[in-house]
Amino acid sequence: MANPKILFSNPPWWGEREMIQDDRGELQTRCWSGARAGSRWPHTFAVTSSPDNFRYGNYLPYPFFMGYAASYVQKKSGAAVRMRDSLALAESYRSYLEHLEEERYDYIFIESATTSWEHDAQLLRRIKSVSPESRIVITGPVWVQGEAILAEQPVHAVIKGEYEKGALKVLNGACGMIEFDLLTPEEMNAAPFPYYDDTIALRYFDCNPKGMLLPHLQAWSSRGCPFKCIFCVWPSTMTGNDPDGTGQRTVRYYSKEYMEEFLLHMTRRYPYRSVYFDDDTFNLGNRHVREICEVMRKVGIPWSAMCRSDTISKECWRDMKESGCFGVKIGFESGNQHVVDNIVNKHIDLEQAREVIHYIKGLGMTVHGTFTYGLPGETAKQMEDTKRFIASLPFDTYQESGCAEIDGTPLHHVAQHGANEVYPGATITAEYRRGLDGSKKWREMIAKMEME
Repeated sequence: MANPKILFSNPPWWGEREMIQDDRGELQTRCWSGARAGSRWPHTFAVTSSPDNFRYGNYLPYPFFMGYAASYVQKKSGAAVRMRDSLALAESYRSYLEHLEEERYDYIFIESATTSWEHDAQLLRRIKSVSPESRIVITGPVWVQGEAILAEQPVHAVIKGEYEKGALKVLNGACGMIEFDLLTPEEMNAAPFPYYDDTIALRYFDCNPKGMLLPHLQAWSSRGCPFKCIFCVWPSTMTGNDPDGTGQRTVRYYSKEYMEEFLLHMTRRYPYRSVYFDDDTFNLGNRHVREICEVMRKVGIPWSAMCRSDTISKECWRDMKESGCFGVKIGFESGNQHVVDNIVNKHIDLEQAREVIHYIKGLGMTVHGTFTYGLPGETAKQMEDTKRFIASLPFDTYQESGCAEIDGTPLHHVAQHGANEVYPGATITAEYRRGLDGSKKWREMIAKMEME
Protein backbone atom coordinates (compact mmCIF):
# COMPACT_ATOMS: atom_id res chain seq x y z
CA MET A 1 0.00 0.00 0.00
CA ALA A 2 1.70 3.20 -1.20
CA ASN A 3 1.67 6.07 1.29
CA PRO A 4 -1.24 4.88 3.49
CA LYS A 5 -3.34 7.24 5.62
CA ILE A 6 -2.90 6.35 9.27
CA LEU A 7 -4.86 7.42 12.34
CA PHE A 8 -3.83 6.93 15.95
CA SER A 9 -7.15 7.30 17.68
CA ASN A 10 -8.21 7.82 21.29
CA PRO A 11 -11.96 7.55 20.64
CA PRO A 12 -14.77 9.21 22.59
CA TRP A 13 -15.83 7.51 25.81
CA TRP A 14 -19.04 9.00 27.16
CA GLY A 15 -21.19 7.57 29.92
CA GLU A 16 -24.63 8.45 31.19
CA ARG A 17 -25.93 11.93 31.91
CA GLU A 18 -27.64 12.86 35.15
CA MET A 19 -29.36 15.86 36.67
CA ILE A 20 -27.79 17.32 39.81
CA GLN A 21 -28.58 20.31 41.98
CA ASP A 22 -25.89 22.98 42.16
CA ASP A 23 -25.02 25.24 45.11
CA ARG A 24 -27.79 27.64 44.15
CA GLY A 25 -30.40 24.90 44.07
CA GLU A 26 -30.64 24.92 40.27
CA LEU A 27 -30.67 21.73 38.24
CA GLN A 28 -27.65 21.12 36.04
CA THR A 29 -26.75 18.32 33.63
CA ARG A 30 -23.63 16.36 34.55
CA CYS A 31 -21.91 14.06 32.09
CA TRP A 32 -19.77 11.05 32.84
CA SER A 33 -16.74 10.29 30.76
CA GLY A 34 -13.72 8.02 30.91
CA ALA A 35 -9.94 8.16 30.48
CA ARG A 36 -8.10 5.23 28.90
CA ALA A 37 -4.96 6.01 26.87
CA GLY A 38 -2.51 7.88 29.09
CA SER A 39 -4.15 6.79 32.33
CA ARG A 40 -2.42 4.13 34.44
CA TRP A 41 -5.80 2.95 35.67
CA PRO A 42 -8.52 3.74 33.12
CA HIS A 43 -11.69 4.83 34.87
CA THR A 44 -14.88 6.86 34.56
CA PHE A 45 -15.66 10.12 36.32
CA ALA A 46 -17.95 13.15 36.23
CA VAL A 47 -16.90 15.96 33.90
CA THR A 48 -18.01 19.49 33.13
CA SER A 49 -17.49 18.92 29.40
CA SER A 50 -20.24 17.44 27.25
CA PRO A 51 -20.19 15.97 23.72
CA ASP A 52 -18.76 18.57 21.31
CA ASN A 53 -18.43 21.07 24.17
CA PHE A 54 -14.94 20.99 25.69
CA ARG A 55 -14.34 22.65 29.04
CA TYR A 56 -10.87 22.89 30.45
CA GLY A 57 -10.24 21.58 33.96
CA ASN A 58 -11.30 17.93 33.87
CA TYR A 59 -8.72 15.20 34.49
CA LEU A 60 -7.15 14.52 31.11
CA PRO A 61 -3.86 12.60 30.78
CA TYR A 62 -1.71 12.87 27.69
CA PRO A 63 -1.77 9.53 25.76
CA PHE A 64 1.98 8.90 25.96
CA PHE A 65 2.24 5.53 24.22
CA MET A 66 0.06 6.78 21.39
CA GLY A 67 1.82 10.13 21.04
CA TYR A 68 5.24 8.54 20.81
CA ALA A 69 4.02 5.84 18.40
CA ALA A 70 2.35 8.37 16.08
CA SER A 71 5.48 10.50 15.66
CA TYR A 72 7.73 7.43 15.41
CA VAL A 73 5.66 5.86 12.63
CA GLN A 74 5.44 9.17 10.82
CA LYS A 75 9.23 9.54 10.83
CA LYS A 76 10.10 5.93 10.02
CA SER A 77 7.46 5.29 7.34
CA GLY A 78 6.99 8.67 5.74
CA ALA A 79 3.25 7.94 5.70
CA ALA A 80 0.49 10.44 6.33
CA VAL A 81 -0.02 10.06 10.11
CA ARG A 82 -2.50 11.86 12.33
CA MET A 83 -3.27 11.47 16.04
CA ARG A 84 -6.82 12.37 17.05
CA ASP A 85 -7.49 12.51 20.78
CA SER A 86 -11.27 12.61 20.97
CA LEU A 87 -11.13 13.05 24.75
CA ALA A 88 -9.09 16.23 24.38
CA LEU A 89 -11.62 17.39 21.79
CA ALA A 90 -14.62 16.33 23.93
CA GLU A 91 -15.80 14.88 20.64
CA SER A 92 -19.23 13.32 20.24
CA TYR A 93 -19.63 9.89 18.67
CA ARG A 94 -21.37 11.52 15.74
CA SER A 95 -18.50 13.95 15.06
CA TYR A 96 -15.95 11.18 15.44
CA LEU A 97 -17.69 8.80 13.05
CA GLU A 98 -18.31 11.57 10.53
CA HIS A 99 -14.58 12.31 10.58
CA LEU A 100 -13.73 8.66 9.91
CA GLU A 101 -16.29 8.43 7.12
CA GLU A 102 -14.87 11.54 5.48
CA GLU A 103 -11.16 10.73 5.84
CA ARG A 104 -11.24 6.99 5.02
CA TYR A 105 -8.07 6.01 6.85
CA ASP A 106 -6.25 2.89 5.73
CA TYR A 107 -5.18 2.01 9.29
CA ILE A 108 -6.74 3.01 12.61
CA PHE A 109 -4.74 2.27 15.77
CA ILE A 110 -6.83 2.27 18.96
CA GLU A 111 -5.45 1.89 22.50
CA SER A 112 -7.80 0.16 24.93
CA ALA A 113 -7.85 -1.49 28.36
CA THR A 114 -10.15 -3.86 30.21
CA THR A 115 -12.04 -1.01 31.84
CA SER A 116 -13.11 0.50 28.53
CA TRP A 117 -13.19 -2.63 26.39
CA GLU A 118 -16.91 -3.39 26.58
CA HIS A 119 -17.57 0.15 25.39
CA ASP A 120 -14.78 0.10 22.81
CA ALA A 121 -15.80 -3.24 21.32
CA GLN A 122 -19.23 -1.85 20.50
CA LEU A 123 -17.65 1.25 18.99
CA LEU A 124 -15.43 -0.86 16.72
CA ARG A 125 -18.45 -2.15 14.85
CA ARG A 126 -19.70 1.38 14.28
CA ILE A 127 -16.23 2.38 13.04
CA LYS A 128 -16.23 -0.54 10.62
CA SER A 129 -19.68 0.36 9.35
CA VAL A 130 -18.67 3.92 8.35
CA SER A 131 -15.16 3.04 7.18
CA PRO A 132 -15.24 -0.62 6.10
CA GLU A 133 -11.92 -0.46 4.27
CA SER A 134 -9.99 0.66 7.38
CA ARG A 135 -7.77 -1.92 9.05
CA ILE A 136 -8.28 -1.61 12.80
CA VAL A 137 -5.32 -2.33 15.06
CA ILE A 138 -5.82 -2.73 18.82
CA THR A 139 -3.11 -1.71 21.27
CA GLY A 140 -2.89 -1.11 25.01
CA PRO A 141 -3.29 -3.40 28.05
CA VAL A 142 -6.32 -5.10 26.50
CA TRP A 143 -3.87 -7.03 24.28
CA VAL A 144 -4.08 -9.69 27.02
CA GLN A 145 -7.43 -10.63 25.45
CA GLY A 146 -5.87 -10.52 21.99
CA GLU A 147 -6.80 -13.95 20.66
CA ALA A 148 -10.46 -13.48 21.60
CA ILE A 149 -10.43 -9.97 20.13
CA LEU A 150 -9.11 -11.25 16.81
CA ALA A 151 -11.69 -14.03 16.74
CA GLU A 152 -14.69 -11.90 17.70
CA GLN A 153 -14.02 -8.37 16.43
CA PRO A 154 -13.34 -6.74 13.04
CA VAL A 155 -9.69 -6.31 13.96
CA HIS A 156 -6.64 -6.68 11.70
CA ALA A 157 -3.97 -6.95 14.42
CA VAL A 158 -3.35 -6.71 18.16
CA ILE A 159 0.00 -5.36 19.37
CA LYS A 160 1.49 -6.40 22.72
CA GLY A 161 3.06 -3.66 24.85
CA GLU A 162 4.29 -0.26 23.74
CA TYR A 163 3.75 -0.12 20.03
CA GLU A 164 6.16 2.03 18.03
CA LYS A 165 7.90 -0.90 16.35
CA GLY A 166 4.80 -3.09 16.37
CA ALA A 167 2.88 -0.45 14.39
CA LEU A 168 5.63 -0.38 11.76
CA LYS A 169 5.44 -4.16 11.47
CA VAL A 170 1.71 -3.89 10.76
CA LEU A 171 2.33 -1.34 8.03
CA ASN A 172 4.88 -3.72 6.56
CA GLY A 173 2.33 -6.53 6.30
CA ALA A 174 2.12 -8.20 9.73
CA CYS A 175 -1.30 -9.08 11.14
CA GLY A 176 -2.79 -11.10 14.00
CA MET A 177 -0.92 -11.04 17.33
CA ILE A 178 2.19 -8.85 17.20
CA GLU A 179 4.70 -9.79 19.90
CA PHE A 180 6.50 -7.47 22.30
CA ASP A 181 9.24 -5.42 20.65
CA LEU A 182 10.15 -2.56 22.97
CA LEU A 183 12.41 0.31 22.06
CA THR A 184 15.94 0.01 23.38
CA PRO A 185 17.27 2.99 25.38
CA GLU A 186 19.29 3.96 22.31
CA GLU A 187 16.17 3.84 20.11
CA MET A 188 14.17 5.83 22.68
CA ASN A 189 16.74 8.60 22.69
CA ALA A 190 16.95 8.67 18.89
CA ALA A 191 13.17 8.77 18.48
CA PRO A 192 11.20 11.90 17.60
CA PHE A 193 9.31 13.82 20.26
CA PRO A 194 5.71 12.68 20.92
CA TYR A 195 2.91 14.01 18.73
CA TYR A 196 1.36 17.37 19.61
CA ASP A 197 -0.65 19.79 17.57
CA ASP A 198 -2.06 23.23 18.32
CA THR A 199 -5.56 21.89 19.04
CA ILE A 200 -4.69 19.49 21.84
CA ALA A 201 -1.37 20.73 23.26
CA LEU A 202 -2.82 22.95 26.00
CA ARG A 203 -5.83 20.82 26.97
CA TYR A 204 -4.27 18.12 29.16
CA PHE A 205 -4.96 18.61 32.85
CA ASP A 206 -4.19 17.23 36.28
CA CYS A 207 -4.82 19.42 39.31
CA ASN A 208 -2.37 17.55 41.54
CA PRO A 209 0.12 17.96 43.13
CA LYS A 210 -1.10 21.23 44.63
CA GLY A 211 0.60 24.26 43.15
CA MET A 212 0.36 23.21 39.50
CA LEU A 213 0.54 26.25 37.24
CA LEU A 214 -1.67 25.86 34.19
CA PRO A 215 -1.46 25.04 31.39
CA HIS A 216 1.14 22.39 32.09
CA LEU A 217 3.13 19.95 30.00
CA GLN A 218 2.86 16.27 30.92
CA ALA A 219 6.11 14.45 30.19
CA TRP A 220 7.98 11.17 30.59
CA SER A 221 11.65 11.04 31.56
CA SER A 222 11.71 7.22 31.70
CA ARG A 223 9.73 4.10 30.86
CA GLY A 224 9.08 1.23 33.22
CA CYS A 225 9.35 0.49 36.92
CA PRO A 226 11.23 -2.32 38.74
CA PHE A 227 8.63 -2.60 41.51
CA LYS A 228 5.69 -5.01 41.34
CA CYS A 229 2.63 -3.47 42.97
CA ILE A 230 -0.21 -5.93 42.54
CA PHE A 231 -2.57 -3.64 40.62
CA CYS A 232 -0.13 -1.63 38.49
CA VAL A 233 -0.88 -1.88 34.78
CA TRP A 234 1.86 -0.41 32.60
CA PRO A 235 4.95 -2.24 33.95
CA SER A 236 3.14 -5.57 33.62
CA THR A 237 1.50 -5.03 30.22
CA MET A 238 3.11 -2.15 28.31
CA THR A 239 6.71 -1.44 29.35
CA GLY A 240 7.17 -5.08 30.32
CA ASN A 241 5.56 -8.50 29.99
CA ASP A 242 5.06 -9.61 33.58
CA PRO A 243 1.38 -10.38 34.23
CA ASP A 244 1.94 -12.44 37.39
CA GLY A 245 4.72 -10.39 38.99
CA THR A 246 7.29 -13.20 38.90
CA GLY A 247 9.38 -11.87 36.00
CA GLN A 248 12.04 -9.22 35.76
CA ARG A 249 11.07 -5.60 35.19
CA THR A 250 13.41 -3.01 33.79
CA VAL A 251 13.62 0.77 33.49
CA ARG A 252 14.77 2.71 30.44
CA TYR A 253 15.74 6.36 30.82
CA TYR A 254 15.59 9.27 28.45
CA SER A 255 18.96 10.98 28.42
CA LYS A 256 19.63 14.41 29.89
CA GLU A 257 20.30 15.70 26.37
CA TYR A 258 17.03 14.31 24.97
CA MET A 259 15.00 15.76 27.83
CA GLU A 260 16.62 19.17 27.59
CA GLU A 261 15.95 19.41 23.87
CA PHE A 262 12.37 18.14 24.23
CA LEU A 263 11.40 20.36 27.16
CA LEU A 264 12.96 23.51 25.70
CA HIS A 265 11.27 22.79 22.36
CA MET A 266 7.84 22.34 23.97
CA THR A 267 8.04 25.28 26.36
CA ARG A 268 9.14 27.60 23.56
CA ARG A 269 6.42 26.34 21.21
CA TYR A 270 3.57 26.56 23.74
CA PRO A 271 2.95 28.80 26.78
CA TYR A 272 3.32 26.09 29.41
CA ARG A 273 3.73 27.39 32.96
CA SER A 274 4.83 24.12 34.60
CA VAL A 275 5.86 20.54 33.83
CA TYR A 276 4.53 17.33 35.39
CA PHE A 277 6.67 14.19 35.05
CA ASP A 278 4.17 11.33 34.88
CA ASP A 279 6.71 8.48 34.78
CA ASP A 280 5.74 5.13 36.31
CA THR A 281 8.16 6.21 39.03
CA PHE A 282 10.13 9.38 38.39
CA ASN A 283 12.67 9.28 41.21
CA LEU A 284 14.37 5.92 40.64
CA GLY A 285 17.82 6.81 41.91
CA ASN A 286 19.74 9.98 42.63
CA ARG A 287 21.62 10.15 39.33
CA HIS A 288 18.61 10.36 37.03
CA VAL A 289 16.80 12.80 39.30
CA ARG A 290 19.82 15.12 39.51
CA GLU A 291 20.16 15.08 35.73
CA ILE A 292 16.53 16.16 35.36
CA CYS A 293 17.07 18.82 38.04
CA GLU A 294 19.93 20.16 35.93
CA VAL A 295 17.67 20.21 32.87
CA MET A 296 14.84 21.96 34.73
CA ARG A 297 17.18 24.71 35.89
CA LYS A 298 17.73 25.47 32.20
CA VAL A 299 14.05 25.19 31.33
CA GLY A 300 13.28 27.59 34.17
CA ILE A 301 9.65 26.81 35.03
CA PRO A 302 8.15 25.00 38.05
CA TRP A 303 7.73 21.25 37.92
CA SER A 304 6.33 18.23 39.79
CA ALA A 305 6.54 14.45 39.55
CA MET A 306 5.14 11.02 40.45
CA CYS A 307 7.50 9.54 43.05
CA ARG A 308 8.23 6.92 45.67
CA SER A 309 9.20 7.86 49.21
CA ASP A 310 12.27 5.63 49.49
CA THR A 311 14.38 5.72 46.32
CA ILE A 312 16.44 8.92 46.67
CA SER A 313 18.43 10.67 49.37
CA LYS A 314 17.35 13.68 51.41
CA GLU A 315 19.91 15.74 49.54
CA CYS A 316 18.24 14.76 46.28
CA TRP A 317 14.82 15.88 47.53
CA ARG A 318 16.45 19.21 48.36
CA ASP A 319 17.97 19.37 44.89
CA MET A 320 14.52 18.84 43.40
CA LYS A 321 13.12 21.72 45.41
CA GLU A 322 15.99 24.05 44.53
CA SER A 323 15.60 23.30 40.80
CA GLY A 324 11.94 24.33 40.84
CA CYS A 325 10.00 21.24 42.00
CA PHE A 326 6.96 22.51 43.86
CA GLY A 327 5.25 19.19 44.64
CA VAL A 328 5.14 15.43 44.28
CA LYS A 329 2.65 12.61 44.13
CA ILE A 330 3.62 9.63 46.27
CA GLY A 331 1.91 6.24 46.23
CA PHE A 332 1.34 4.60 49.61
CA GLU A 333 -1.65 2.41 48.67
CA SER A 334 -2.37 1.50 52.31
CA GLY A 335 -1.69 2.75 55.82
CA ASN A 336 -1.29 -0.82 57.08
CA GLN A 337 2.20 -2.31 56.85
CA HIS A 338 0.97 -5.88 56.36
CA VAL A 339 -1.14 -4.81 53.38
CA VAL A 340 1.73 -2.80 51.88
CA ASP A 341 4.15 -5.74 52.19
CA ASN A 342 2.05 -8.85 51.66
CA ILE A 343 -0.86 -7.78 49.47
CA VAL A 344 0.32 -4.79 47.44
CA ASN A 345 3.98 -5.93 47.46
CA LYS A 346 5.10 -2.29 47.49
CA HIS A 347 7.59 -2.77 50.30
CA ILE A 348 7.88 0.76 51.58
CA ASP A 349 8.42 1.28 55.30
CA LEU A 350 5.44 3.39 56.37
CA GLU A 351 7.27 4.93 59.32
CA GLN A 352 10.19 5.88 57.12
CA ALA A 353 7.72 7.25 54.57
CA ARG A 354 6.13 9.31 57.33
CA GLU A 355 9.52 10.92 58.06
CA VAL A 356 10.08 11.61 54.37
CA ILE A 357 6.72 13.36 54.05
CA HIS A 358 7.55 15.66 56.95
CA TYR A 359 10.96 16.33 55.42
CA ILE A 360 9.52 17.16 51.99
CA LYS A 361 6.92 19.43 53.55
CA GLY A 362 9.67 21.10 55.53
CA LEU A 363 11.40 21.94 52.24
CA GLY A 364 8.25 23.77 51.16
CA MET A 365 6.98 21.22 48.65
CA THR A 366 3.40 19.97 48.45
CA VAL A 367 2.54 16.28 48.74
CA HIS A 368 -0.34 14.38 47.15
CA GLY A 369 -0.81 10.89 48.59
CA THR A 370 -2.50 8.06 46.71
CA PHE A 371 -4.35 5.20 48.42
CA THR A 372 -6.49 2.30 47.29
CA TYR A 373 -9.09 0.14 49.04
CA GLY A 374 -10.75 -3.18 48.39
CA LEU A 375 -7.65 -5.29 47.80
CA PRO A 376 -8.00 -9.08 47.97
CA GLY A 377 -7.42 -10.18 51.55
CA GLU A 378 -7.69 -6.65 52.96
CA THR A 379 -9.88 -6.38 56.05
CA ALA A 380 -12.17 -3.56 57.17
CA LYS A 381 -9.81 -2.86 60.08
CA GLN A 382 -6.86 -2.52 57.71
CA MET A 383 -8.83 -0.04 55.61
CA GLU A 384 -9.52 1.92 58.80
CA ASP A 385 -5.75 1.94 59.42
CA THR A 386 -5.37 3.65 56.05
CA LYS A 387 -7.90 6.31 57.04
CA ARG A 388 -5.98 6.95 60.27
CA PHE A 389 -2.66 7.06 58.42
CA ILE A 390 -4.01 9.70 56.03
CA ALA A 391 -5.36 11.78 58.91
CA SER A 392 -2.02 11.65 60.73
CA LEU A 393 0.03 13.26 57.94
CA PRO A 394 0.09 16.79 56.49
CA PHE A 395 -0.97 15.90 52.96
CA ASP A 396 -1.97 18.86 50.86
CA THR A 397 -4.25 16.57 48.88
CA TYR A 398 -4.85 12.84 48.67
CA GLN A 399 -6.62 10.36 46.45
CA GLU A 400 -8.72 7.39 47.54
CA SER A 401 -9.92 4.85 45.00
CA GLY A 402 -11.19 1.33 44.75
CA CYS A 403 -8.60 -1.16 43.58
CA ALA A 404 -9.30 -1.95 39.93
CA GLU A 405 -8.64 -5.42 38.59
CA ILE A 406 -7.32 -4.93 35.07
CA ASP A 407 -6.29 -7.78 32.76
CA GLY A 408 -2.58 -8.43 32.60
CA THR A 409 -1.82 -7.38 36.18
CA PRO A 410 -0.82 -9.62 39.10
CA LEU A 411 -4.14 -8.69 40.73
CA HIS A 412 -6.00 -10.23 37.81
CA HIS A 413 -3.71 -13.27 37.98
CA VAL A 414 -4.55 -13.73 41.69
CA ALA A 415 -8.26 -13.37 40.99
CA GLN A 416 -8.02 -15.99 38.24
CA HIS A 417 -5.76 -18.50 40.02
CA GLY A 418 -6.52 -17.84 43.69
CA ALA A 419 -2.93 -17.43 44.92
CA ASN A 420 0.48 -16.01 44.02
CA GLU A 421 3.62 -16.50 46.09
CA VAL A 422 4.79 -12.94 45.38
CA TYR A 423 1.61 -11.64 47.04
CA PRO A 424 1.07 -14.07 49.95
CA GLY A 425 -1.57 -11.94 51.66
CA ALA A 426 -3.69 -11.51 48.55
CA THR A 427 -6.46 -14.04 49.10
CA ILE A 428 -9.81 -14.18 47.37
CA THR A 429 -12.51 -14.17 50.04
CA ALA A 430 -16.25 -13.57 50.02
CA GLU A 431 -15.57 -9.94 51.01
CA TYR A 432 -13.41 -9.23 47.95
CA ARG A 433 -15.31 -7.03 45.52
CA ARG A 434 -14.09 -7.33 41.94
CA GLY A 435 -14.20 -4.26 39.75
CA LEU A 436 -12.67 -3.07 36.48
CA ASP A 437 -13.26 0.62 37.21
CA GLY A 438 -11.57 1.80 40.42
CA SER A 439 -13.56 5.02 40.55
CA LYS A 440 -16.88 3.20 40.22
CA LYS A 441 -15.78 0.58 42.77
CA TRP A 442 -14.92 3.32 45.26
CA ARG A 443 -18.30 4.99 44.79
CA GLU A 444 -19.99 1.65 45.44
CA MET A 445 -17.85 1.03 48.54
CA ILE A 446 -18.75 4.46 49.95
CA ALA A 447 -22.45 3.88 49.29
CA LYS A 448 -22.28 0.54 51.09
CA MET A 449 -20.48 2.04 54.08
CA GLU A 450 -23.07 4.80 54.33
CA MET A 451 -25.86 2.21 54.46
CA GLU A 452 -24.21 0.17 57.23
